[in-house]
Amino acid sequence: MVDQNNTNLVELSVSELSMSLKRTIETTYDHVRVRGELGRVTIAGSGHMYADLKDEKSVLSTVMWKTQVGKLSFRPEEGLEIVATGRLSTYPGRSNYQLIASDIRPAGAGALMALLEERKKKLAAAGLFDPDHKKPLPFLPRTIGVVTSPTGAVIRDILHRLSDRFPVRVVLWPVLVQGDMAAEQIAAAIDGFNDMDPPDRPDVLIVGRGGGSIEDLWPFNEENVVRAAFNSMIPLISAVGHEVDHTLIDYVADKRAPTPTGAAEFAVPVRSELILSLQDLGQRQKHALTRYVKRQRDRFAAARLPRAERLLEVKRQQFDLLASQLGNSVRHLTAQRRLHLTKTSAALRPDLLRTDLKRSHRRLSDIANRANPAMRRTLQQKTQKLDSEAKTLETLSYQSTLRRGYALVLAPQGQLVRSARDAAKLKSFAVRFGDGEVTATPHQSAGIKNTPARTAKTRSRSTVKPDQGDLF
Repeated sequence: MVDQNNTNLVELSVSELSMSLKRTIETTYDHVRVRGELGRVTIAGSGHMYADLKDEKSVLSTVMWKTQVGKLSFRPEEGLEIVATGRLSTYPGRSNYQLIASDIRPAGAGALMALLEERKKKLAAAGLFDPDHKKPLPFLPRTIGVVTSPTGAVIRDILHRLSDRFPVRVVLWPVLVQGDMAAEQIAAAIDGFNDMDPPDRPDVLIVGRGGGSIEDLWPFNEENVVRAAFNSMIPLISAVGHEVDHTLIDYVADKRAPTPTGAAEFAVPVRSELILSLQDLGQRQKHALTRYVKRQRDRFAAARLPRAERLLEVKRQQFDLLASQLGNSVRHLTAQRRLHLTKTSAALRPDLLRTDLKRSHRRLSDIANRANPAMRRTLQQKTQKLDSEAKTLETLSYQSTLRRGYALVLAPQGQLVRSARDAAKLKSFAVRFGDGEVTATPHQSAGIKNTPARTAKTRSRSTVKPDQGDLF
């Protein structure tokens, strides 16, 4: 057994050993690049990111400080395969090691495409790509705003194409079109143009850059750029990359151009063609005006009043024709009226009226003779029915029941007493028979027994009263 008192090992405190390990690890692994899949991802309130980088066998705690997190061109999400660059260090408070990442990038174009597709679905579900939100481009803008790099070929192509087609005022907002800060600058440029006041505010915007890889074009896939384009009140044309390149800003823009040159063609018409079109319209307007003036001149000439003699010629001929036809018309009308009068007078002879009057008298007498027996029969039937119902009512009335030997027991207020128990609670009650009514008081006993032989003891307080009418 080794004697610990004679050992030459230096005794270290826990803190001293932890710091020694920290220096050793940071010196040996001061710059590493690690590939793995993101597990847990947490953005703290301070802005720092804490994540797990893992593979099939191991897990590496990873920390990225706020300044580096703000430079990322994508949002780290769980399940995304990445390549992290940084240095290894330890956290003495827990005796574990961790990767202090200075840069994180998706592991290859495949990961970026998966992230792009996921973000595209998210924005589409939010309605940012809805065609109903797209605005029409102005036919002839006075000012065009361009968001692109001031040193690239894009701005030169746009200016050259605009000068060939229709020179207009161009306002350039210089931005980075590649790198970590590009997305933030592009979104700020779109918002800045929209915040301008007329007449400095552009009528249409062109956002563009040249072609490149998916990593180069990634700033135009960032959500802040897409939302800035969606919220733009100025119609926006996207001209990012070549015709085969597609970014998310293309789906939200009001018009997508395959190239920056195509964006300039969409923005303005061809000036020479517009001049020819205006000249053609001017000639057509001149010919139309000439035809209109000639047509109005002809109508005016046709509408001039003729001489007075010609105005009376037609009316004079019409008068002569009507005067010649007046005699025959009067004679014909007189003959028709005479014939009608003859027919009407024949129908009004006194003998015909007397015959109709006699026929009506006979019909009235016949109806009267038949009505009297019918009335007597009806009256007799109604009388018999009334007598029968009266007998039935008498049979079913409670007075008939009382006359057969039954009686009613009534409380002082006139309510019907239905049991001996209820009668025992009263000071007095009335007993109504078929021929009159007497007043009685209940016999005061220890209790009421429900036996048929037991009856209430009564004392007559008055003579028989006459019937006071129906109970019901």
